[in-house]
Amino acid sequence: MPDSRVTSAVSHWAPRFIANGVDYNDFVRVTARIDRWDSWCEQWCRAAAEHEDLGTAALAAGHGRSAGAHLAQAAVYYHFAKFMFVQDIGQMRVAHQAAVRCLISAMPHLDPPGERLEIPFDGTVLAGILRRPDGPAPHPIVVMIPGLDSAKEEFRATEDLFLSRGLATLSVDGPGQGEAEYDLAIRGDWEVPGSAILDAVAALPGIDPVRIGIWGVSLGGYYAARVASGDERVRAAVALCGPYCLGDIWDQLPELTQAAFTVRSGSGSDAEARLRASELTMAGRAGLITAPLLIVAGKRDRIFPWQDAQRLQSEAGGEAELLLLEDGNHGCANVPYQHRHYSADWMASRLAG
Repeated sequence: MPDSRVTSAVSHWAPRFIANGVDYNDFVRVTARIDRWDSWCEQWCRAAAEHEDLGTAALAAGHGRSAGAHLAQAAVYYHFAKFMFVQDIGQMRVAHQAAVRCLISAMPHLDPPGERLEIPFDGTVLAGILRRPDGPAPHPIVVMIPGLDSAKEEFRATEDLFLSRGLATLSVDGPGQGEAEYDLAIRGDWEVPGSAILDAVAALPGIDPVRIGIWGVSLGGYYAARVASGDERVRAAVALCGPYCLGDIWDQLPELTQAAFTVRSGSGSDAEARLRASELTMAGRAGLITAPLLIVAGKRDRIFPWQDAQRLQSEAGGEAELLLLEDGNHGCANVPYQHRHYSADWMASRLAG
């Protein structure tokens, strides 16, 4: 019988894994081998290595397109091996390094290809993956922000929707996320790292500095709204299943979520983590958002209550649309067809011309 953390991870995250690149058959096969949370990272790394080996073989045979697909998929598997595995930082970091390695190897072979971008911030760098669409430059761009347990390696499927509509994408790890989580703690004032990211984006060749959108999922949904509240260069923002104030719902969060936040916020105790969570709030900030804002939420979200989305809409200072999905879970990953294309069309229309 799987332990409670394994059961929680499987029940909460199965749709998300599959919507973001994990093969359904692999998901069933791998999770069937896991009965203790302590073996989660190891088993997902085993599955990831199979895809990495396929990618390496395809590269050796000169099949670049196949190599890119296999290696990008391996990166997603390695990412999900480490996504919540904060009780063993050493093992988590090895898996994370493998995810980064695989995506870097995949990038030249993606369609369109990607390139690595490192943005100086607070004594270190924020790593991102830049992809440009086909067609004449300059391109509008969407900055894509992960959540508490996601990272840039997870975003290929959503990137492709924006790219196919002529929008460039920059998927970036911010403080407490992905490559930055070891040096920089989670912070509530995301307008600060957001400004550094937008500075870098605006200076990129072939990118239109006056057509910048921002998209974030889960805690990244909060970050996207927070950046939009503090930087007028944001022309449109999509907040997917973000909280209004994390501290207000701390006691309702699952055990794995609380543990991940405690580690990635640099907190030494539950009490300190609860205090840090209260710093992630849109109170006094929502009214500063004047760019068009699309808020997506699901009524079956067991992490962040959908009522937070209603509150953000009611307090936003400009045009704010709420797409509330009756059957949507956290991230609405169980109903991606109900919001992903709509969000991409919405963003493309706001960044057009």
